[in-house]
Amino acid sequence: MKICFATNNQHKIAEVQAIVGNQFELVSLAEIGCLEELPETGNTLEENSAQKAEYVWHKYQIPCFADDSGLEVEALANAPGVYSARYAGLPKNDEKNIALLLQNLQNQPNRKAQFRTCITLITAKGKWQFEGIVKGEILQEKRGSGGFGYDPVFLPEGYKQTFAEMSVQDKNAISHRAIAVRKLADFLQANPYIF
Repeated sequence: MKICFATNNQHKIAEVQAIVGNQFELVSLAEIGCLEELPETGNTLEENSAQKAEYVWHKYQIPCFADDSGLEVEALANAPGVYSARYAGLPKNDEKNIALLLQNLQNQPNRKAQFRTCITLITAKGKWQFEGIVKGEILQEKRGSGGFGYDPVFLPEGYKQTFAEMSVQDKNAISHRAIAVRKLADFLQANPYIF
């Protein structure tokens, strides 16, 4: 069964394909001929993921899911949140985003944070949303060279390694996206009639 994952980020596609297994074939936006920038004008992760999935469904008529993820830092009133990818402005730059985050948390004793993902799935039969959350804290400095985004400064609760120090398999076992994707995969397996 082919499902479009509304992204061209090969990191994300590999991460998610590893979780859903072989019974679903994930295709990227480029593979369905969608080369335009998807709308992301919502104020919440839920709105943004729905916007992207709805755009692809209406234009290409292929079952589709889209995710939006954000880092929510308690001491910063849950910022950067929906603006995580462009926290330090455009063009998007992971290094600048991390630098700004660490600067904004200088001398801040409360380092509690969570990564949150919302996935919206759309097929001919309806629309569903799935959420994944992983709690942790923001370190004072970067550790590790794997992952992407804020992974080098995020230490998940109960672990000694940042997301950037973990293997893809270890990160997939506990990440916010993995939690949301597992909910999506369980739903797809339990409800084959939705296609």
